Amino acid sequence: MNARRNYPLLLTGQFLGAYGDNFLLAAILGPLTFAQSAGQITAQHVSAQNALFSAVFFLPFILLAPVAGFLNDRHPKTTCLAGGNLIKLLGTALGLSGILLHPADAAANLPWQVVGYTIVGIGACVYSPAKYGILPEIVARERLVKANGTVEMLTLVAILTGLGAGAVLYDHFRSLVPCYLASLAWYGLALLFNGLMQRTPQNLAARLRSSARDFGREFWGLVSHVRLGRILLGCGIFWFAGAALRNNLQAWGLVVFREVGVALEDITNANLTLLKVGMAVGIVVGSLLAGKLHRVGDLSWARRYGLALATAVLGLGLLGGTTGLAMVVAVLVAAGLCSGLLLVPLNAALQAETHPGHLGKTIAIQNFVDYCAMLLGAGYLGLLTLAGCGPKGMFLALAGALVVLSFGLRFARSNGRLEVPVAAPADVGATGG
Repeated sequence: MNARRNYPLLLTGQFLGAYGDNFLLAAILGPLTFAQSAGQITAQHVSAQNALFSAVFFLPFILLAPVAGFLNDRHPKTTCLAGGNLIKLLGTALGLSGILLHPADAAANLPWQVVGYTIVGIGACVYSPAKYGILPEIVARERLVKANGTVEMLTLVAILTGLGAGAVLYDHFRSLVPCYLASLAWYGLALLFNGLMQRTPQNLAARLRSSARDFGREFWGLVSHVRLGRILLGCGIFWFAGAALRNNLQAWGLVVFREVGVALEDITNANLTLLKVGMAVGIVVGSLLAGKLHRVGDLSWARRYGLALATAVLGLGLLGGTTGLAMVVAVLVAAGLCSGLLLVPLNAALQAETHPGHLGKTIAIQNFVDYCAMLLGAGYLGLLTLAGCGPKGMFLALAGALVVLSFGLRFARSNGRLEVPVAAPADVGATGG
């Protein structure tokens, strides 16, 4: 296998695909800002639209997890990468069709956009297990932590720049057509780079009809395994916190900027993006440091990183604009730093310690757990909202939840690759990839 060729092509395609996902989402939600400013819709309508498009994107990761695992076990992961971006292209084209058919009727083109972005989510569901599962096939074991860190870093940079670029392009044209056309270009380029990758191995013995049964069996085997179950818990903590932070950051940011002294009418999405930049910078630095500080399987600091993340979130709840914007950004950077240090070693350990014949399903299970954690994070904030909790109070409550969850992150030293109880050697040929 030509790792020199596949690895940079993977990174390029991953960046473009993640960039496109977030570019398209920012563009779709762009009109809501101006509609609310004009008094045409309420803030509740804006929140509902945000929740709708977020939900339709990540629900496929929960509902189609067994199928995604099967596809990544049976087919070459290079094929799954290309197939995922092809599906994203189709979904984007469907959303664009609705805009062209109903250019001036938001109510009429909304269903087209919802269905289209749902299909984009399905493409991401197919793609995601492959982007991590392919790493042990093209990267040496001792480089897995660094490779995971690089993938995470590029993904986070793509998320941040994609959201910013999508918003800016819509603000400039006040039209979704050029935004959709640009998204088609991003996905098309990602597909091109995926197509240039050298084909990876496949397992034609895998069968779709047994996928759900195998998924359930391996899911139970993973979550009940003393070490691998805790690794999944650690990954879930990251995404639980991430979803809660993302959903609360806008309301909390408005409070911060008002306390700094910025007039409400002068607060823009660009202002709020600066807060996201601070956290993203921290995650990038943490992801890179993880590769230098920890070998594969070294999770001895996982609990400390979880508790440090809780402390940083507690700081966000206690601080406000009265302490100055620089202090707020510094705490956001610290929260991101702890997040990157927590997640990257966990991802690498899960890949290295799972039987290679079951890696596709393992990554699909990880996606399932991660997206369930995101739903729980959003639901947790929803309950706090119903209880009348303010933006600062939500971060205080989130910090408390993270402290409790972090106490489950105690790991014994790894003895190398671990066998999940259900993954008997005789089963590998039938279900592995």
